[in-house]
Amino acid sequence: MRGIDHGANAAAFLSDAKQAAWHDRALWHVRQKRDAAARSVPEWEDLRREAQRIKEHTLEHLAYYLEKFEAAAKRNGIEVYWARDAAEHNGIVHRLLSEIGAQKVVKSKSMLTEECGLNPYLQERGIEVTDTDLGERIVQLAGERPSHIVLPAIHLKKEQVGAIFARHLGTPEGLEDPTALTRAAREHLRRKFLEADAAITGVNFALAEEGGIVVCTNEGNADLGTALPPLHIACMGIEKLIPDAKSLGIFTRLLARSATGQAITAYTSHFFKPAPGKRLAVILVDNGRSDLLRSEASEALRCIRCGACMNTCPVYRRSGGHSYESVIPGPIGSVLSGVREPEAAASLTFACTLCASCDAVCPVRIPLHEDLLKERERTVHAPQYRGKVRGLRFAAWMLRHPWLYRAGLKLYGWSLKHLPRSWIYNRANAWGRDREMPVPAERSFAEWMEERKK
Repeated sequence: MRGIDHGANAAAFLSDAKQAAWHDRALWHVRQKRDAAARSVPEWEDLRREAQRIKEHTLEHLAYYLEKFEAAAKRNGIEVYWARDAAEHNGIVHRLLSEIGAQKVVKSKSMLTEECGLNPYLQERGIEVTDTDLGERIVQLAGERPSHIVLPAIHLKKEQVGAIFARHLGTPEGLEDPTALTRAAREHLRRKFLEADAAITGVNFALAEEGGIVVCTNEGNADLGTALPPLHIACMGIEKLIPDAKSLGIFTRLLARSATGQAITAYTSHFFKPAPGKRLAVILVDNGRSDLLRSEASEALRCIRCGACMNTCPVYRRSGGHSYESVIPGPIGSVLSGVREPEAAASLTFACTLCASCDAVCPVRIPLHEDLLKERERTVHAPQYRGKVRGLRFAAWMLRHPWLYRAGLKLYGWSLKHLPRSWIYNRANAWGRDREMPVPAERSFAEWMEERKK
């Protein structure tokens, strides 16, 4: 994997200042809705602590709960498959589709299938895959990846969506009304639902005791997709397990409020057995999760994919999801990418202000900024950061010589006042590319203290 240059990608995103500002405001609005929803629940912090406890317990006993889920699901008539990695997952899906001769598939939102590259894999083998979540369908038509795990098309404005629909769905040129665009998408997707040979969904939660799965959507597309075809394939990472239905109530109260500020998702669908005459298959996927469980960042497996950390992150809001070049962007994505590809994703560990806002909103209390700080300490030695390491060593040397540090401050202040601007703001000054250099005070704190003593 080539190195990700988050800084360059962010600069490209920020080149359209109006769009970047709109993106920032839109996500902050979602963050504010989340805060209002959280305040409406007096026991909110208790729910977060309980969710953390349940997830920690399940992950500590993951093998036990996986076997328990498999046994219960099979008793319910569900087919259960295991996949070590993305290649095995995709192969199992293709085999299941081939068994029934499926040529057209409808798929509801699933970050795991994005992670595994399922769409292009199936399309290369002649199978049409239609993403049925509206945001996912928009980015699929645009030939892009989702930029957010809950709001996949948040980087696009209604004018851009109108142009995409005009190009692919034949809507009138210049159509920008969101209601009209949604209606056009609904009519287009209804045909896809009726023509589908099979349905693929993700899984929000899997219940070990009952052997069932839960899928949360706001558009009902998972319900529509799975209602008609003879085969429903549910793809889930092994970390999606929770002990039982009693535990589920904790997470459903947290998920939608954290994600979009709703009290609950519009559709919380429970699948416990296949419909008469139909098949329900669940694929349990590892794809690096066991390695993550053994790492220092194992807390990241508690994630319930609400996207709250992205909505609050000042870096994500101002750089866009595509700048991370990963299926899951933002703080949680930086942690996951850093564990899997530490050198390639080194720049992502520095795409963080360490403000800990992500920790404050995470419904399962993942210490994201601490994980990123640990990864930063490791990745600072990556080849692309040799200059940064040299700079830090120089700073450490200067700080060990206070007289030199004070002289440097004096020289810096004098330079800002007397040197030509082009000598200070140039390619060598990374800080000054987008910001004004801070002007030092007339008197340093040390000088002020000396005067106070006298």
